[in-house]
Amino acid sequence: MKPIRIGTRKSPLAMWQAEWVQRKLNEKDISTEIIPISSEGDLNLKQPIYQLGITGVFTRSLDIALLNNQIDIAVHSLKDVPTLLPDGIELKGFMKRGNPNDILVYKSDGIFEKEKRTIATGSLRRTSFWLNKFPQDSVVDLRGNVQLRIHKLVDSDWDGAIFAYAGLDRSEILNELKAKGLKYQILDWMIPAPSQGIVGITSKSEFEMPDISDENSKIAATIERQFLNVLEGGCTAPIGAYAEITDGSVNFKGSILSLDGKQKISIEENFSTSAFENKGKELAEKCLTKGAGELIKEIKKQIQN
Repeated sequence: MKPIRIGTRKSPLAMWQAEWVQRKLNEKDISTEIIPISSEGDLNLKQPIYQLGITGVFTRSLDIALLNNQIDIAVHSLKDVPTLLPDGIELKGFMKRGNPNDILVYKSDGIFEKEKRTIATGSLRRTSFWLNKFPQDSVVDLRGNVQLRIHKLVDSDWDGAIFAYAGLDRSEILNELKAKGLKYQILDWMIPAPSQGIVGITSKSEFEMPDISDENSKIAATIERQFLNVLEGGCTAPIGAYAEITDGSVNFKGSILSLDGKQKISIEENFSTSAFENKGKELAEKCLTKGAGELIKEIKKQIQN
């Protein structure tokens, strides 16, 4: 039997994720090989992600490799995977979720005493949530892999930058922050990106993916991605969605915000995991009745200008 060819981006975090999938497959006595592939999102670090005009900026190169039979499966940070996949490609695996939270990495405790701060992030969602809570602050764009972003923070006059906890933890950077003169704080008030902390696996539809999925991660990702799919409608928008699963029940929190953070439409609901299949769609439709559709139209206009 031929080894399963695992496609991945080349960043250290992406390689870590691919190696994790590789270990899980190897534990089932399945031979594997990792094939690193460059993505457009990694090659262009000058423009904000939403200005690149590419749906799935970090996944497109891997999609092409799948369709061209260069690889059998592709491993992604699931939050980067568009909710609408190319024809012939399906989401086949969900690894156990890590910590889904965002964290603020900063240089000095004085950041909390300042009236006006400069915070760095390349995420529209993180920008909008931050400005919603701290409208007086300035937010600057930050791109690159986690190592490069930490380096840029250290070398800048910014007060702090926002990262995914799971990304820093899995890259083994979290424990190195102190040595770089940095501290961090979990932003438990900021709703994570849909599927943040989950590693997803895609393949061509006909590929028989061995079962290495975590069921709770699959349920949470399905709810969060449905919520995103209904609200986003192919547009990059500041949307947070988190389905926390405990003992067979789900606590869902979701929000969509204006780009400046001044408007925010939120929903929170509890339900059983047995009712998860269309729940993300239902929750998104409730947000639409609260005015989310008008908010998205405005976001699209602003991004296109």
